[in-house]
Amino acid sequence: MAEPTHTRLRMFNTKETYPEQNLDNDLCQAAVAGGVVYLRGQIGQDLETRESVGIGDVTAQAEKAMSNIAMLLEEAGSRLEDIVKVTIYIIDPRYREDVYRTVGKWLKGVYPVSTGIVVQALARPEWLVEIDATAVISEPSASKAASPTAEVAK
Repeated sequence: MAEPTHTRLRMFNTKETYPEQNLDNDLCQAAVAGGVVYLRGQIGQDLETRESVGIGDVTAQAEKAMSNIAMLLEEAGSRLEDIVKVTIYIIDPRYREDVYRTVGKWLKGVYPVSTGIVVQALARPEWLVEIDATAVISEPSASKAASPTAEVAK
């Protein structure tokens, strides 16, 4: 059998994640392939407990999504500074400033390409924002300690 060409992090099945829905999909929170980290869209959800956080508060949900992104990137051997693309989904255009201000705080000085989309709804009615990101694996010489954004992630 050939060696795997990528690594999957935090694998799960949608039966546990969405018990109220009739789903049975094997997914993961992050995949690393060819030096690139692909993240699943992150929302206001605790990845350990699967509990929604910040219900009714788009800023709190964006904070949790970005915190999840920082944690997943670290687990994958990357970091916020290595993000090359973010896609932000909001369910109301009035949320744009609050969400972008929050994301901007986490990604100050990173300059990723970005796409913003207003959607009718996300997978659960309490979710107001979803953020996905793509990053590269850091060069070994890159120092996390020298990064001001790394402090935000703590």
